[in-house]
Order: sequence, then C-alpha cells, then structure tokens
Amino acid sequence: MKILVIEGSPHKHGSSNLLAERFIDGAKDAGHEVSVFDAAHANLHPCLGCDACGMAGVCIQKDDMESLKDDIRHSDMMVFVTPLYYFGFSAQIKMVIDRFYSFNGELTSKGLKTALIAAAWNSDNETMEFLKNHYLKLCNYLNFKNQGMILGVGCGSPSMTERTKYPQKSL
Repeated sequence: MKILVIEGSPHKHGSSNLLAERFIDGAKDAGHEVSVFDAAHANLHPCLGCDACGMAGVCIQKDDMESLKDDIRHSDMMVFVTPLYYFGFSAQIKMVIDRFYSFNGELTSKGLKTALIAAAWNSDNETMEFLKNHYLKLCNYLNFKNQGMILGVGCGSPSMTERTKYPQKSL
C-alpha cells in the first residue's frame, strides 16, 4: 500500500512528528511504501474561497498543493499528523484540508483510507474530543475510510511523549 503522511507541526522534531516517525517505521516494516509531505514547511497558501476551481478544476494559486494533490491521487492511504492547537488541527493541516476544495469530488469518489495521529500537552479525557469529531466528520463528508487514530495525550514534549504508551501504539 502507498501511504502518504502529511505532517502539520512547525516543530520538525516535536511530539506529533515523533509519533509519525514511529508509525512510518512500523508501516515500512510491514512492507508499505511511505512518503511524507511536510505541510508546515511547504509553500502553501490558504484557500481564497474564489471558486475559480469549481470544486473540480485547477486552483489559481501556484504553490506546493499541486504536488500534494498528485501525491494524494497516487496514494492508497493518507495520514494526518498534527499537534493539538486550541482543540483542533494545526493551521498547517487545516490549510491542506481547506485546499481539498479544488478536487472535492475526486477525493470523495476515491474512498481513500485515512488515519489521524495527534499529540497534545493536556491529558484530560476531553482534550481530543473536538479534533476527533472534526476528523470523523471530514471522513464522513469526503468518503474517507478511517483506519484508526492515535490521540497522544500528555505528549507536550518529545521527552514526555517517549514516556507514554503512544510511540508504541499502532492503528
């Protein structure tokens, strides 16, 4: 299977990317082909809401989304990786999701497998609820096939994350 991991942390060596690294290692060990798109450090711009694409055409913005769209088209699975920022996706991942608008129908018809990997400082039971619900609603809307979630609570720094169960957790 071809797996595309989309990282959305501005901290290249932060907790969510640490969890992603462990997932990637496991996926490769299982024989999957894995590629990574670093949304936090890519040349991406927010959706302008101009509707020039008509939800099925070319976006007027010329940035790294074109290569990401191509990567998504050739993947069997997409994994969203995000730190929890104010109980939701990071702005970098949200920007990618908003840009799905230009190929919304294509994504819906693909039935892409997806997963979510997230890391949060807090460790209370409600910490991940809004992110989880947003992700599941996105799966429902775009006909994504949720393969699981790793919702790492108490993962505020890489050293904290290493002491939790999440780096060894599988989907």
